[in-house]
Amino acid sequence: MKFTYRDIAEDLRKLIRSGTYAPGKTLPSETALASDYGVSRSLVNKALQLLAAEGLVRPRQGDGTRVTWLPPLSRSGARYRRDTREHEGAKGAFDAEIRAIGLEPQHEIAVTRTTAPNDISALFGLSEITVVRRSRRLLASGIPVSLVISYMPADIAVGTALEEPEPVIVGGIKSLYASLGHPQVEADERILVRLPTDEEAEKLEISAERPVFDILHTGRMADGRTVEVTTTVTPTSYLIIESTFPLT
Repeated sequence: MKFTYRDIAEDLRKLIRSGTYAPGKTLPSETALASDYGVSRSLVNKALQLLAAEGLVRPRQGDGTRVTWLPPLSRSGARYRRDTREHEGAKGAFDAEIRAIGLEPQHEIAVTRTTAPNDISALFGLSEITVVRRSRRLLASGIPVSLVISYMPADIAVGTALEEPEPVIVGGIKSLYASLGHPQVEADERILVRLPTDEEAEKLEISAERPVFDILHTGRMADGRTVEVTTTVTPTSYLIIESTFPLT
């Protein structure tokens, strides 16, 4: 059989999605693949470029081509249930979701005290608010999955584990809020699709042409006070957005 680059891409696509080439692992070299398929290295390179455009692999200079495909994660209100985000000691919904697909969740965290940007302050119903800003790059077995920034009022967050630059909060922010006497009872999310900024593309290790979800999450207490604003940026291929709502 004479393989085209699309044939090679389709075969590798199946091997990746079946787990033969697992997430985070490095594919055989272009030379080795060319030998396996009996084609030129340039044809293999073209097939890999196609898979990279789909987000299944990521070429890395001097380090081969790494598999970056992940089984799409479901994003719905159910991910915020306490029994989900605290399952087996998970540090929030992301930890639980990544462990459920057999990968290792990793967190890169930076925390600062700052004045929130104007648009974030407005979501708190204020013209200006001092917050603890908790910025996280979340990875699954070395694959960058999302960039998350949480803004939390200083009067609640200062001096708590929310300022720890480590993933120490079992159940995530919402569980800690509850333990501090500030339980969230309602949240809403706004979801946009856009292209990443150059900085986001670099941190997510994706091309600037690969679309991302831009998710704005706002959490409130029973008295209506907004106590959390979180932004999440993640490649669209990593999520399935699901919702349930009444029809009457």
